[in-house]
Parts: sequence; structure tokens; C-alpha cells
Amino acid sequence: MESDRTSSSSSPKGQGVNFSAPRSFVVKLRSKCKETFFPDDPFKPISQEPNGLIKTKKTLEYFVPIFEWLPKYNLQKLWYDLLAGITITSLAVPQGISYANLASIPPIIGLYSSFVPPFVYAVLGSSNTLAVGTVAACSLLISETFGEDLLKMDPNLYLHLIFTSTFITGVFQFALGFFRLGILVDFLSHSTITGFMGGTAIIILLQQLKGVFGLVHFTHKTDVVSVLHALFTHRDEKKIKPKLFWVSAMGPMVVVLVGCLVAYLVKGTEHGIQTVGPLKKGLNPPSIQYLTFDAKYLPLVIKAAIVTGLIAMAEGIAIGRSFAVMKNEQTDGNKEMIAFGLMNIIGSFTSCYLTTGPFSKTAVNYNAGTKTPMSNVVMGLCMMLVLLFLAPLFSYTPLVGLSAIIMSAMLGLIDYEEMYHLFKVDKFDFLVCMSAFFGVSFLSMDYGLIISVGLSVVRALLYVARPSTCKLGRIPNSVMFRDIEQYPGSEEMAGYVILQLGSPIFFANSTYVRERILRWIRDEPEEVEFLLLDLSGVSSIDMTGMETLLEVRRILVSKGIKMVIINPRFEVLEKMMLSHFVEKIGKEYVFLSIDDAVQACRFNLSTSKSEPCS
Repeated sequence: MESDRTSSSSSPKGQGVNFSAPRSFVVKLRSKCKETFFPDDPFKPISQEPNGLIKTKKTLEYFVPIFEWLPKYNLQKLWYDLLAGITITSLAVPQGISYANLASIPPIIGLYSSFVPPFVYAVLGSSNTLAVGTVAACSLLISETFGEDLLKMDPNLYLHLIFTSTFITGVFQFALGFFRLGILVDFLSHSTITGFMGGTAIIILLQQLKGVFGLVHFTHKTDVVSVLHALFTHRDEKKIKPKLFWVSAMGPMVVVLVGCLVAYLVKGTEHGIQTVGPLKKGLNPPSIQYLTFDAKYLPLVIKAAIVTGLIAMAEGIAIGRSFAVMKNEQTDGNKEMIAFGLMNIIGSFTSCYLTTGPFSKTAVNYNAGTKTPMSNVVMGLCMMLVLLFLAPLFSYTPLVGLSAIIMSAMLGLIDYEEMYHLFKVDKFDFLVCMSAFFGVSFLSMDYGLIISVGLSVVRALLYVARPSTCKLGRIPNSVMFRDIEQYPGSEEMAGYVILQLGSPIFFANSTYVRERILRWIRDEPEEVEFLLLDLSGVSSIDMTGMETLLEVRRILVSKGIKMVIINPRFEVLEKMMLSHFVEKIGKEYVFLSIDDAVQACRFNLSTSKSEPCS
């Protein structure tokens, strides 16, 4: 079969299959780690710099992004950032108080959380648009996780555990970013986040009925049934204040200022208007001494830290990327995780709770024309002035006003259009979205998230266990071969079955691959002489996969059918050579392209009358 071997090494069309010696284990491991942890190859431009000083400068700019944009800063950018920073401060004050109320912690903690973290993000963050602050979903999830009983039993311990949870969240986020494990965040799919945010918005809207109706007794549970039950059980406490409620349409800061003024002038607390309560002047006091790692509460703290950390991280990165695309910029997910992690670590030392990049504040920052992360610095400075001089003024803020602010913000989180788009495009994505939406609404936030992520993982496993396989035909008057189902006009070749495998072949799907190939052969109306397997879409293969292909070949040989391998990728071919798979099937049965294989089968392999079974 010398002529056959020649056809493999030198195809009719030119270059043949490269059977070079396999790489060493160390080389393959280094390549695999690089592709896993550094898919963007961020250090290549740095390594190509001949000048050592420039190389050091670029390295510093990579790890500390402020050194990249600050030297290019000018007065024109400062003007835009100053305007944006003041604008987002007007949102940070009412949202900080409101979301602290959601987390059942003192309102001043919400203001503290918009002071220190923005400075950290301005130094380490990679997004020019992201505005840092607290978020409603994580605030409510924190309250739900630690529970009403702990809050009533010891409010100080409750607060200290939240600081500890924030610290662990920061360590967790920093570790993911440092070890470049952002792949874990990818398990929170777009569909999951859409459904989760929509379901969270529903339960937060219902929770705000406490403030709207002035109820004293209410539930801390987050499912719809419990909230509605509490609403109807305590309906005798309702005190609707429609005039103040409708002021919410005028904007968050206006609601707060007008609400404070009205409550102060009419002495609202004496007439049943619930207010925020005392807010002390002064900057963030240290809280590192309050971090509590008591074994009794540690599992609860870790649960809150991991769940809220993942959600906050996924939301912040997704929002940062979305707005970066709109400005034709790029963000680095691993840098963002490091920035969020250090934000929360330092925040936990300075009386702050969980912060990330909320959508509403980032959208306002974008629309205000921000140019760099300096807008976060401006917001931090403005918040410092608020804490030093203006904090007591906000103590008269009516809770009904805060409820109106939260409800107004939450309505924007229910993305009806995106849900409908998912329904039209991909029904399973829609199912994932709805499982998060209804799971959060009717069960709990963590169960809703688990169900949705679970369905996403099941879908991924199905893709792996049941890979796509298609039969190819030749496009008329060309050498291209395409899926006959997608291109009905493509021509099938008598005596040939050409199949394309589109995923890794390993133990989890090898049985399916074998049965599917044999089914294609069995369903063929005419006698089959050649089976051509296009492996260009197979990125990897294990020993079970190779044994499966050998088993298929043995079955086919017994039926007088020859099996040909086409264009195995580098990693796949290496394993085939190391395992002597290529020797067993023969190099003459491995080709670079389908057209080469067809020509060889037609003019060379057809001369072989018999073939030994390996």
C-alpha cells in the first residue's frame, strides 16, 4: 500500500497531514494552562517590549489601571467626570439609605458604603463607566440569609456578621480574580441573571409595601406568599400617605429632600410618619475589630458571602462589559474581580457592607458623560462632605419615600423585552430565566438561583453527552462539503457517508457517538463503501473515545466498510499517535481535507481488496 501512504503524506491538493512528534508533557501543560487562565494573553505586549523600563511601566499599568489613564488626564475629562460624579452622588445618598434599610442595617452604613469603595475601584477598576455602590438584590439576600430572629436577638452581632460576610466575599472575589478563575462566573448565564433580577425586583417591590402602607409588623421572608400573607394579616396598620408617595416620580434626591422637609415641618414622627432615624456626622469608623469568626455562625456567614459575592460579581462584570461595548472599550473580568474583592475587604474594615457596580448608578454615570473612573473619586469626595456635614439632615427621610425610590428603581430591573426575546430565540433559555424568576418569587432567592443554575448545568451536560453530528454533502460545482439538512441542495455521494463530529469525544458521550455513527450507516439506503469522519470540530479526545472509534472501525470492517479520519486537530492527533491509534488504522487513512479523502478513496483505497481488523 505504498501508494496509499504517499497519498496521506502528500495529498493531491498539496500539503498533507502533519504527523510530527508529539509535544512533551510540560509543553502541553503550559499551553493548556495558558489557554485556561490567560485566554487573552495579556502579557504578550509586555514581553515584546525591548526596553526594561517601558516593560516595568506597562506591567504596573496592567496591574494598577490608574497608572494607565491618570497620566493622560486633562481638564476636559475632569469637567465631564465632575458632572457625572455629582450626578451619581445624588443617587448614591437615597439608594444607600434605602438599600441599607433592605438589608436591615443602620442607614448610615449605606452612606459609608458609597464613600470608601469608590476610591479603591478608581485605582484598580478597568471600566471607565462603572459606578460603585450597594445593590438591592444582595441587600435583600443578606437580610434573608441572616434572618429576622438573629436581628431581634442581637442587632450588633447581626451587623458584625454582615461585616464578616463582606470580608469573606472580598477574599473570595479577590482569589477568583488573582487565580484567574472568572470561568466560574460564566455559570451564571445571561438567562439566569435576567430571571433572577426580575424575580428579585418583584419581591423587593412587595417588601416596600411595608413602607408605603406604614406597617409596623412585617415579614423578613422574601417569597411572594409570605409577603402577601403579612400584608393582609396586618392590614389594620395601614396608613396610606398618597401625596408623599406620588412625589417619587420627581426623582430619588427630590423625594428625599422634600420628604425630609415635610416630615421636619409637620413633625411627622408625632403623626405616625416613620422616618430613617438619627444619622451621626463623621467618616467611617473602623470595623476590623468587629469581624466575627465564631464557629456557630461561620457556615451562615460563608453561605451569605459566597452567594452574594457571586451575584454581585456577575452583575458588576456584566454591567461593566455592557456599557464598555457601547463606548467601544474593553474591560478585564479578572481585574474587575480583584477590584471588587479589595473594595469589599477594605470596606469590611471601614464599616461598609457589600458593594459592586449597580445598573441604575452606572447608567446614570454613562448618561452623564463620564470619561474615566475619576467620577467615582468625585462621588467619594461628595459622600465625604455629606458624611461630615449633611448626614443628620437625612434623618428625617420618611420610609415611605425610600420605599417609593426602591420601587421606582426595581421596575427597571424587570426586563420584559429580554424575556420575550429569550422566548422567541431559545425556549430552554426562557425556561432557565423563568425558573430563576418564579423560584426567587415563590420559594427564596437562593433556591431560585440554584434551580436556574442547575438547569443551565444540565443543559451544558446534555450538550456534552449528546454532541451534534451531521451528515455532509458536496455543494454543487465546488469542493466544499456542508450539512445536508442546512443545505438541501448539497449532493450526497453514492457509497460514501461523510459525517462531521462537533464536540470532544470522551467517556461521557462515546457510547452515543458510536450508536449515532452506526445509525447513520444503517439508515443509508444504498450500500456504503466508505465512512469519512471529519474531526475538525473535535477539540479533544480521551482513551475511551479512541477505543470507541476503533470499535466502530472493527464493526465496519466486518461489513466491508472502510473508515477514514479527516483533519484531526493538533491535540487529538497527538493523543492518537501516543496511543498508537494512528498505527492501528494506518496513516494512509488520515487526510487533511474531505476532498483529499474522497479523491484518495476513489483512486487509491478502492484498490485494497481486504483490510486486517485491528
